[in-house]
Amino acid sequence: MAWVAIFVSAKALKLEKYGVEIKPYSLVYKNKGVNELLIKILGKTRSAVSVFANVSVIAGFIMMGFAFWFLLNNISNFFVAQSEFSELTVLIPGVTLTSAPAIAAFLLSIPIVLVMHEGGHGIVAALEKIKIKTGGFAIFIAMFAGFVEPDEEQFEKAKKISKLRVIGAGATSNVLFSFVLGAILLTNPMFAMVVPEPLQSTFYEKAETSGVLVLSVMDGGGAQQAGIQENDIITTINDKPIFSPDDFPSLNPGDTASVSVLRDGQPLDFGLTVMAAPNNPEQGLIGIMRANEPPTPIYNVIDWGLDTPIGSDISYFLLWLWMISFFIGIINMLPLPILDGGKFIQIIIDKRFSDKAVKTTMWIIYASTFAIFGLNIALSYMKSGWFTI
Repeated sequence: MAWVAIFVSAKALKLEKYGVEIKPYSLVYKNKGVNELLIKILGKTRSAVSVFANVSVIAGFIMMGFAFWFLLNNISNFFVAQSEFSELTVLIPGVTLTSAPAIAAFLLSIPIVLVMHEGGHGIVAALEKIKIKTGGFAIFIAMFAGFVEPDEEQFEKAKKISKLRVIGAGATSNVLFSFVLGAILLTNPMFAMVVPEPLQSTFYEKAETSGVLVLSVMDGGGAQQAGIQENDIITTINDKPIFSPDDFPSLNPGDTASVSVLRDGQPLDFGLTVMAAPNNPEQGLIGIMRANEPPTPIYNVIDWGLDTPIGSDISYFLLWLWMISFFIGIINMLPLPILDGGKFIQIIIDKRFSDKAVKTTMWIIYASTFAIFGLNIALSYMKSGWFTI
């Protein structure tokens, strides 16, 4: 529906006059003045860009290695330690992105991430004296892309190391940006949700209170039928002490669970029937929305105003921007045909073997990478069904 509105509006406004190419399945904008802008920026930042270009080659290998390690380790976790398995999905508005706040944060983050990514490619291309013919962005119904289009003849004539610098710069700029943003967000209590140990204990102080607050109870769920109410604090489940949501035990649908809570300071005990999760019949839930007091940043130098709507919204958006910037950078270095990692590997092996051998090798690499990536998504579906945010 959004794409139809964009397409009709673009046609009605006759955006073709401003360099926009409009087709039923895509909208592409190209700007021929990008090269001049990049040269101006380079004139003031040449030393820093030169260092960045060299770092990008090393970072390219590191990011590719990390991406493969994560995906292969994640597959292993599914069969060995499924509680540590990380669910993966491709973010597509309206398909896997279904909540309005998530879609809004995604749409606001993507242009920033694309500018950083393509700007990284472009500025290093200018350093290597490779002309950028056009730069712009594209929308393919629900997918977004940014691009800088180098002069193909100049790019092919460039040294191999120059090509690797240009290709690696896009993903490196995204990851470096995520590091800077992450350092700022370490002063935000919401960021503690995604910070792993030991960083969490280094940068955050856990709340002294124990137990998990019941934000709400699900209609018809076991908690509601047993008499658990909003604002109760769960202290034990099946005699296991509960200090945070991480302490909740695995439960099977149909089982009976004993739950102890504090209500207005008074201890109460309940027996309830475990319900099945709506998106996974094999997962048991007691039927509550839960929360615990967020940890306090040790370096609490920024007042994020999380008790206000605007402060909470800004923090939520920055979390999405950090996440998308980091993972787009990492995933972009996977060797797949449409990603930078594929070009990176092809440049390395090009002219070392015959054209036929290079082509065969690349398709073997593409197929293997796609299988690993696809298996992660398939296992996520097996674990939790159609994974949406």
